[in-house]
Amino acid sequence: MFDAIITWSIRHRMIVIVAWLGVVAAGIHAFWRLPLDAFPDTTPVQVQVNTVAPQLGPLEIERSLTQPIELSISGLRGLLEVRSISKFGLSQVTAIFADGADIYLSRQLIMERVQAVQLPKGSERPTLGPVATGLGEVFHYIVSGEGKSLSELRTIQDWTIKPQLRALPGVAEVNTWGGDERQVQVVVDPIALMKSDLSL
Repeated sequence: MFDAIITWSIRHRMIVIVAWLGVVAAGIHAFWRLPLDAFPDTTPVQVQVNTVAPQLGPLEIERSLTQPIELSISGLRGLLEVRSISKFGLSQVTAIFADGADIYLSRQLIMERVQAVQLPKGSERPTLGPVATGLGEVFHYIVSGEGKSLSELRTIQDWTIKPQLRALPGVAEVNTWGGDERQVQVVVDPIALMKSDLSL
């Protein structure tokens, strides 16, 4: 059999050469289309549920927030593992799904379950973390400008740059560090309030 293949290849050299040139061309084409990453993201499909309750300590967070959220999302299709962290004022529950699970369907199912959880008074409603992993942070930038204060630069970042970046496809979240966040504070003058009350 092997002798027959060699004999046929020698007799039909041009066919063999053209076939191998086609294989080489297909290999080069596949190589250029191959997605290569210096740091491949091996993080599994995961959804984070964050709940803020500034008035509670770690033990109360664990009992009144973390455990009910963990129980509510247990039993979901494709759910492999549930991890959680309970800190001062913060509960973070991470649900890990099987490879190949649809991240958006998983987020929707978790949000439906979490909305039914009864939370203590003063707690914010649970929010889902961004559709990103620990290796998804790829870009850092600095906002600077001559004659601009830290408050002005922070305002430009929050109200001009950040919304435009979040509108780009593939951007899951834009985080801001530093600068003076602009605040509007209302200072009440009790004497002026008393005068206005007396005038009525």
